[in-house]
Formats: sequence, structure tokens, C-alpha cells
Amino acid sequence: MTAAGLAPLRYVALGDSYTIGTSVASAESWPARLVRALDAGAGMTAPLELVANLGVNGCTSAELVRDQLPRLPAFGPEFASLQIGVNDVVQGLSADTYDANLRTTFEALLARLPADRLVTIAIPDYTVTPHGADYGDPLQQRREIAAFNTIMARQSGERGVRHVDIVDLSLRAAGDRALVAADGLHPSGTQYGLWVARIAPVVAELLNP
Repeated sequence: MTAAGLAPLRYVALGDSYTIGTSVASAESWPARLVRALDAGAGMTAPLELVANLGVNGCTSAELVRDQLPRLPAFGPEFASLQIGVNDVVQGLSADTYDANLRTTFEALLARLPADRLVTIAIPDYTVTPHGADYGDPLQQRREIAAFNTIMARQSGERGVRHVDIVDLSLRAAGDRALVAADGLHPSGTQYGLWVARIAPVVAELLNP
């Protein structure tokens, strides 16, 4: 219970490697760090309890629809985050397919949650990491990331869902390798900390308007 006597909201994170925190300790994933940041925030009357991080390394938007959405009811979510799309880019899936899968995802999430109990996060730009070029031409990949992020931001906005852009933070990894995990591709805990510094105020505003 919080100081105000309210139980934390049950939080479920959906996504891919960036959500589960591939190559960092589970406590360093951005959803786990977000919960700690909100718990430490002054005046928080409705913090979060991370009851499930459903993120899966390599997950596409179609796999999220197939595998993660059906698991939601078991956790009784009262808040959720969504970050998906990087593997659609890597696998060369079309923007139309991504757009359609997001529509299905939003429909399922907003059938259970109001728009102010959901937040979406942009796809980071992995092309600046040491192994980013292993996944295709960096310029082409960057264009695709931007296009898919535009789709996520648009669909979020159409539904009144807050969207957080962290692309500029991911680009700092080009000059600061401390922001890259040991695998040379995924964000480090330090980079996730930068994300949370931007995400937490948005979530705090939603939870404590």
C-alpha cells in the first residue's frame, strides 16, 4: 500500500528485446527501472507493480498479437506499456502489416484499459551500435525505423494514448559506448536509465493528473 493507502496498479509490459532487457539484468530493464523511479517519486499516490514483463527477444508485432495479448487476462492489468516493431524492421515486414497488427493490439489493450492507463515507446535506432550494421544497410534500416515509429506515434495519438520518443537518446550510443550492452547491440542499463528519465514523468502525469 502507498502512503495514501492505495494499492499499486498492476503493470504489464509488452514488447520485444528492448522491453525484456536483453543482455542486462532483469532489474535493469526499463520497465523495472520505471517502477522503481515512480516508487521513489514524491507525491505518487498510485505507483506501479510490475506483475509481468511479457517482452520476448526477437518478437514481431504479429507474434505479440499471437502470444502476448492472450496472456493479458491472467494478470488483470491496470496499466500497460507497449514497445514493438524493431523485429518487423529487421525481418523486412511491410509497414502495412505493422500498421494492421498495431490496430489489433490497440483494440485488445483498450478493451481492457482506458487510454490513460497505456503508454507506448518508440523503437530505438540500433544502427549506431557496434553490431547494428549486421542487420542490414544502416541508412535503409534508419529510414524504416523512422517510418514504423511514425505509425506507432500516429496510432497512439488517434486513440489518446501517450507516446514517448526515445530515439534521440538511443543515438547517443554512437559516441558513448557505455550506453550499449556487452552484446554490442542492445541498450545498457545506463541507456535504459536515460529512457526512464523521460518515460517516468509522462507516466506520473497519467497516474497523478
